[in-house]
Order: sequence, then structure tokens, then C-alpha cells
Amino acid sequence: MATAEMMTQSAQTMPNWLRNANLLWDHRRTLVRVAVVALVLSAAFAFLIPKRYESVARLMPPEQPSSGVAMLAALSGHSLGGLSGLGNLAGLLGGRTSSALFIDLLQSRTISDHLIDRFNLQHVYKKRYRIDTVKYLAHHTTVVDDKKSGVITITFSDTDPQRAQAITQAYLDELNSIVTRANTSSARREREFIERRLVSVQADLHAAESALGQFSSTNATLDIKEQTHAMVDAAAKLQAELIVGQSELDSLQQIYGEGNVRVRAARARIGVLQTELTKMSGNGEISDSGESSELYPSLRQLPRLAVPWADLYRRVRIQETVFELLSQQYEMARIEEAKDTPVVAVIDQPLVAEKKSFPPRLLMILLLSVVAVGATSFYIILTSMWEHLGPCDPRKVLAQEMGDSVRTLLERPLQQRLGVK
Repeated sequence: MATAEMMTQSAQTMPNWLRNANLLWDHRRTLVRVAVVALVLSAAFAFLIPKRYESVARLMPPEQPSSGVAMLAALSGHSLGGLSGLGNLAGLLGGRTSSALFIDLLQSRTISDHLIDRFNLQHVYKKRYRIDTVKYLAHHTTVVDDKKSGVITITFSDTDPQRAQAITQAYLDELNSIVTRANTSSARREREFIERRLVSVQADLHAAESALGQFSSTNATLDIKEQTHAMVDAAAKLQAELIVGQSELDSLQQIYGEGNVRVRAARARIGVLQTELTKMSGNGEISDSGESSELYPSLRQLPRLAVPWADLYRRVRIQETVFELLSQQYEMARIEEAKDTPVVAVIDQPLVAEKKSFPPRLLMILLLSVVAVGATSFYIILTSMWEHLGPCDPRKVLAQEMGDSVRTLLERPLQQRLGVK
């Protein structure tokens, strides 16, 4: 009796951890049995979980300048380096080839639907509803991008390594198809717009050329500036010849008299010069059709013809320049539309996985076994503490009252259902 009291007193003076350790040691057989059973069950559970294999692909979205910037660079005769500011501005405004856009496309419902139809995933994954298949596909697909490099990584896991590789490759194919189709559609719309504009400008050019030709034919104008210089020079020469001829006529009259042949010849030549000078100064006859009978317009008419001729000539030059620029744009748009090169630069192609990625069986077995043994140890310690509590202990009384209350709440609905029956 004294020995038992001494053992009780020594147990009470022990630290809690040492007392719990002794308690667990006393139940070591139970803990060993629990560990063995947990090891077997966790191993069975771990090996019942199907293996999953991952296939990984890495791609780099192309960062290319927009076609409009490229066309402007080509038409202006400068390299794209001179328009780097425009390219940077387009990037700040959000280009179509940003990493965020590619991620959204990969996670879109369109690509998911195409993959489901292509591989018959609704039947493969045994899903009744298509939306469940979409969620399953999204749950096993991971798309992340590197903020620094912009490289996008696509990871898909499946129980079949070949199917995982095929679906990952299909993601790349569908993304490439969507981007190519969008670029082709944009290039086609641009080409059609330029083509319509080119026809309109060509018609305007023909109309402007016809108007200029009609005006030039009616008024005998070829180049107002050159004609003005030429006629001013010719008039100056005629005026000079007229002055010289008049001086010569005066000399001959003083020497030979009015009836001399040489005097009459000089007077006739002066008359011809005066007639030519009169025609050049603007006293030519006008025909019934409104056209001038002279070969060229007179000096009086040139200022009046200069303004409309310049306006018509400017319209022709503008239409010619627009037509030339649109012709270059049209050829570039046709080349852009004819392009059939991949727009998604794939860095790493998806491969068939050689090793499983899930589940980590050894880790699961050890973790589940440790959890089972720990839970059993906690139960043993908690039971021992409960047994050592006195019947009047407030904690035990409170726990018993709570248990009675819960039991009453659970039994009352059962009694009500039995009473109803």
C-alpha cells in the first residue's frame, strides 16, 4: 500500500512530458499495431490513386510592331529604328501579342471546346455535362508567365502520358490557329479597304488629269511658270528689235527719203514686229468656240490662267502621290495577307513524360502513418487525463453536461419522427 502511494506521488511530481511518455510506452503495443495498420492502409490508398503525368511547353509571344507602323516606316523610306517611339507607344497601349492576351486565349472557352471535341474528353473523363469537362480541363491545366522574360509555360497533367503530351501540343496548335486567323482576317480587311480606296483615288486621278488636260487644251497652257518666263523674254527681245528697227528706219528716212526700197522694207519689218508684240501682249482674236486663235496665251491672259491652272495641277499631283502611296500599301497588305508562318515562337516542345508527377507515394505513406500514430497517441493521453479527473471536477462536469445536451438534441428529432410514424 505504501509502495502504491509512493508511485502515485512520484507520478504526480513528474513533468507532464515524462508522464505522457511513460503512458505511451505502456501502450506501445497498441501504437505499434496502429502504425502497422496505418502503414498498410496508407500504402493501399497511395497505390490506388492513379498516376498522373505532366507535359510542359514553353513559348515566347512575338513582340512585333503593328502593320500600320511598319507600313509608315516603309513608305516614308526610314527603318523601324526611327519609329521605335511609335512601337513603344503601341506596346504601352496594349498590343495584341502581349503575354496577358496569350494567357487569356489559352484559358478561353473556345480553345477548351476545341480540345474537348478533338480528343472526346467528355467521354474520356466520364463527365455527364460539358461544363464539368471544361472545369476538369482547366483544373489540370496551368498557364503561367515570367514577368521578366515574358515566356509562357503551359503544363497539363493526365493519367496517360501520351494524352498529356498531345493535349499540350493541341494547346499550342489552337493558340497558333487563333492568332493566325485573327492576323489574316485583319490583313484581309486592311487589303480590302486599301483596294477600295485605291479604286476611288484612281478615279479621282483620272478626273483631275482630264480636267487639267481640258484646261490646257482650251487655253494652250503647258506650264504657266515656264511659259511666263519664255513669253517675257520673247517680248523683251521683240521690244528691243522694234526699238532698233525704229532707229534704223529714222536713219534711212533721213538718208534716202520715203520712197526708197530700203525704207519701205524697214517700215514693213517694224510693222511685223509691232503685230507680233501686239499679239503677245493680249490682243489676239478669239474663235467662235471660245478658244484662242493663237498658239500660246498672251501675257495679259497668263495671270488670269495661273490660278486655275495651279489648282488643277496641284490636284493632279496630290492624287498621284496618294495613288502611289496606296499602291505601295496595297502590295504590302497583299504580302501580309499571304503570310502563313507560325506567329507563336515555341521554345520547348511538349514531351511525353517518363516519370509520374503525382502522387508522391512514399511521402503519403509516411505522412498518413505519422498522422495515425499521432492521433492515437493524443487519444491515449486524453483518455488517461479524463480518467484521472475527479467526479466533481468542473471540467468533467462541464463536459458531461455538454455531452448530455448534445445527446438530447440528437434524440429529440428521432423521437419526433418516430411519433409521427
